Amino acid sequence: MRVLLSTIGSRGEAQPVAALALRLKALGHQVSACVSPDFRDWFQEQGIPVTPIGPAMRSSAWDLSTPAGRRRAAQDAVASQFATLPEAARESDILVGCGAVQVAAHSVAELLGIGHVHAEFCPAALPSAHHAPAPWPGWPQNENDSWAADARRWKDAWGPALNAHRAAVGLAPVDDVRTHVLTEQPWLAADPVLSPWPGDGGVVQTGAWIVPDERPLSGELASFLDAGEPPVYFGLGSYPHAHGISEVMINAARSLGRRAVISRGWADLSTAGDGTDCISIGEANHQALFGRVAAVVHHGGAGTTTTAARAGAPQVVIPQQYDQHYWAARVDQLGVGKAHARGVPTVGSLAEALGAALQPEVARCADRLAGAMKATGGVQVAVDLLLARS
Repeated sequence: MRVLLSTIGSRGEAQPVAALALRLKALGHQVSACVSPDFRDWFQEQGIPVTPIGPAMRSSAWDLSTPAGRRRAAQDAVASQFATLPEAARESDILVGCGAVQVAAHSVAELLGIGHVHAEFCPAALPSAHHAPAPWPGWPQNENDSWAADARRWKDAWGPALNAHRAAVGLAPVDDVRTHVLTEQPWLAADPVLSPWPGDGGVVQTGAWIVPDERPLSGELASFLDAGEPPVYFGLGSYPHAHGISEVMINAARSLGRRAVISRGWADLSTAGDGTDCISIGEANHQALFGRVAAVVHHGGAGTTTTAARAGAPQVVIPQQYDQHYWAARVDQLGVGKAHARGVPTVGSLAEALGAALQPEVARCADRLAGAMKATGGVQVAVDLLLARS
């Protein structure tokens, strides 16, 4: 079987794609990937043939705060997919598009006459009567939003660019853009214990696609962990309000008598070198690290939430956009942490949320959840589903 996996997204989307690619490769199938240029080297190091697609996520200049900016972003995203995917998928039997920005994948599969699957990593990305749509980056947020309004946003945001490119290659226009992209039977690559699908629609929940990480922690980080009580991990990805947030995080931890591990991330956070009770780190093995911390404070990406939950670490989620609000709510509902109130954290607000997450009952809930999640895994389920289609 020849499979092309494609995603335009952050590490939280690239890692599960790598997990599925590595499993397919180990079973002797021909697999390649299209990913953001940020992750090209990482895929190549694992022996996965890769074609960069779209802009580097870390340096993307997309401005989603205005209608004009959103139109340009949609035009750029669709154009890059039509420019890259047809050649990358030409020898493939099936194209698996992962994440909501894979707007052109279904059209390219239609153009080439090959199979297509769409996969999402969060239930809130898929229509259901049991939850509201995830708020779109840059669009006004309305907690009472309907899926009908969400469908109109899909059509308004993506329809013009998608149908212009479809017309250019001789394909008929699509009216229901959301259903065309997500398909009638999308996959949900999310853990069924942490984030179960409510049961409606044609969604197939495979379980989460996990890459086992055997890398050791750096000597500096390991020594820091060994030197005292478990610290609090802070990692906010490409957090938009980065100025001064490191000091807020460190002081919130200190107010509770805790040490801090600050992940620099794409926001390039640091500890400002002001103490032995904090350390800033770059790329690290989260699977190993999260099992050694008192709590994980993060932005609410699917990957970080899942990794922390599997490690049994209490969480504080500071959501900013899209599916992050769903994950914050799930952490709260499951009793494995706290969702920080909307807005930029202060020392007081973060210390309050962190203090709640550090309560013994939260740790017990997190440990029970981790035990239940250890029995789940979705990579082989996805492989079997692909084989059934070939």
